[in-house]
Amino acid sequence: MLVLTRKLGESIRIGDTIVVKVVDLDGRHVKLGIEAPRSVAVNREEIYERIQTENKAASGAQDMSVKSIAQALKGKK
Repeated sequence: MLVLTRKLGESIRIGDTIVVKVVDLDGRHVKLGIEAPRSVAVNREEIYERIQTENKAASGAQDMSVKSIAQALKGKK
């Protein structure tokens, strides 16, 4: 992990297309502004984890549906 110290208004770059800027400091909180192409997903960690969990649950349900359809088609033969 790379750890950097930045002051208010300073930025870091990730590759050629992503800029992370410190936009506000409030006690123990830091507000970051993130500029990234629309094709790059930018989420808070807890949102990312929820998306991953929901995607896994949805793919499991889809797998069960496909298995049910396959079993139904086998039964028709």
